[in-house]
Amino acid sequence: MTIFEQALSEERFSTFLNWAAGDRDAAVKIYTSNVLISESLYVPLHILEVALRNRIHSVLSETVSPNWFEDERFQKSRHQKRMLENAKQDVGATSLRKIPSALIPALTFGYWAAFLGPEYEQLWRASLHKIARADGKYMGRKQLSSRLAPVRKLRNRIAHYEPILHWDLPKTYADMLQLIEWLSPSAAFWCRAHCRFEAVWAAQGPSVTSLHITLPPPAP
Repeated sequence: MTIFEQALSEERFSTFLNWAAGDRDAAVKIYTSNVLISESLYVPLHILEVALRNRIHSVLSETVSPNWFEDERFQKSRHQKRMLENAKQDVGATSLRKIPSALIPALTFGYWAAFLGPEYEQLWRASLHKIARADGKYMGRKQLSSRLAPVRKLRNRIAHYEPILHWDLPKTYADMLQLIEWLSPSAAFWCRAHCRFEAVWAAQGPSVTSLHITLPPPAP
């Protein structure tokens, strides 16, 4: 085992070694591709999370109150309640006086994604449908949730430095752009101008797809 492999750990490196059929040099190249492609997806993941949380906050602020998060109707799961309490602790007592400006960015992606769950269907029909538009029409909850669910799983794998090469990454990237476009066309324009995924995939993708990687997708 090389010093580099020791830094990664035998267990982590074994996935890439298996993909490379035991060729250690090839495994390092595959690992490098995984890291570079993961890094290139930071921009769309970043702008998607920011746009989603700000659109939800904006709509609920207009239709309910700027402090809508204090209403238990918008904390339907114990996970959301825990995330809210953790965020309040993170921003501290001083910053809480600046709510909601301090609290909103402290809430995790999982908190905002929960609003796309079926338990919020009534809220979507009443107001949350206004967060996104396509062809001049407001979006339904299921239209967004079906696209967001795999993106969120991929985002979590990237955040934990896990292998992602077994995903259909061009499709998932296209789904990210579509979601951003529905939330904010201007944000989607900015994302396309600054995201490096297509260039990185053009350089790394051919060697990745030639491996015929068949690792099972991550569990939900």
